[in-house]
Amino acid sequence: MRDLYIGLMSGTSMDGVDGVLADLSSSPTVLAHASAPFPEALRDELMALNSGGDNELHRAALAANGLVRVYAHVVQDLLRAAKVAPQDVKAIAAHGQTVRHRPRMFDGTGYTIQLNQPALLAELTGIDVAADFRSRDVAAGGQGAPLAPFFHQAVFARSGETVGVLNIGGISNLTVLKADGSMLGFDCGPGNALMDFWCKLHTQADYDDGGRWAAKGHVVEPMAKAMLRDPYFAQQPPKSTGRDHFNQSWLEHHLRGTLAARAEDVQATLAELTARACAQDAHRYSLRRLVVCGGGALNAHLMSRLAALLPGVQVQPSSEAGVPPRQVEALAFAWLARKTVQREKLDLQSTTGASGARVLGCIYPA
Repeated sequence: MRDLYIGLMSGTSMDGVDGVLADLSSSPTVLAHASAPFPEALRDELMALNSGGDNELHRAALAANGLVRVYAHVVQDLLRAAKVAPQDVKAIAAHGQTVRHRPRMFDGTGYTIQLNQPALLAELTGIDVAADFRSRDVAAGGQGAPLAPFFHQAVFARSGETVGVLNIGGISNLTVLKADGSMLGFDCGPGNALMDFWCKLHTQADYDDGGRWAAKGHVVEPMAKAMLRDPYFAQQPPKSTGRDHFNQSWLEHHLRGTLAARAEDVQATLAELTARACAQDAHRYSLRRLVVCGGGALNAHLMSRLAALLPGVQVQPSSEAGVPPRQVEALAFAWLARKTVQREKLDLQSTTGASGARVLGCIYPA
């Protein structure tokens, strides 16, 4: 008997929504995949809400409504493509859009904020919605991210082999699946976010397709080395980060003194920053295989740099391991929604640093 869930993912790249409809009755099987870009005004507002501003509570509430309407559109596309009725789906996993992520800060607990309106999504789709996956982990002393390592273990682990799963979205995160069956996971640092910003600023394209623009440039070594001296890269896991730290202001700080650099050289340097940050983390764990997912897996230049920086490691897109790169995170949240529905605890001490196993997420009934 099928056990159907929908997973939705709108990550730190803020380019839109990816969704999957999956059968989780045995090994996760994707029955349909759909995506939708954000309307430009919504994307601009979501980007702006990453920083403080006037009337932001009102603006955030309306942006959440707009986000959920895109979610609902993707859900309808999935149901139509798979010829599945809403009542046959157990739940939708709607992670929301992270706009602030400050775990353990300020008062010792900190917070993480994902814009979302799961009640509206339940109304629009007629399907139960699982949401708010991160806040319980933060309340339990964890980083609230990354949450996908248990799913990565279920899908990508290999007996007797240490495998890394690198997700390169706006931010990059690494899961290490150790040969002994244990695992850990953490955010490496920037993924596509800074590259996308610079590409949009200078070419009007939303992203550097295939990394072709970066490949035309040359790495500005003083800038790359200065960026990698950021204290975040030296922190030991568990750790997580986001646009709160690696953002336009951070980039502008490092651009000072490099005004003579060509725009494509800066792009090449930003790609190199992502590749080196991820590679230096991968080096620490004697990986034999690195499975890459997220939008970064579609960047041929970035993938070639990772392969060059990790000799002896098989660097492969997740499609070669059974799941297309743009489906992995959405499928992971569908998998998490099933855990929420079943009230199954996940022990994320080795990834987020939470104090113990917790049920993540909450349910908004249809």
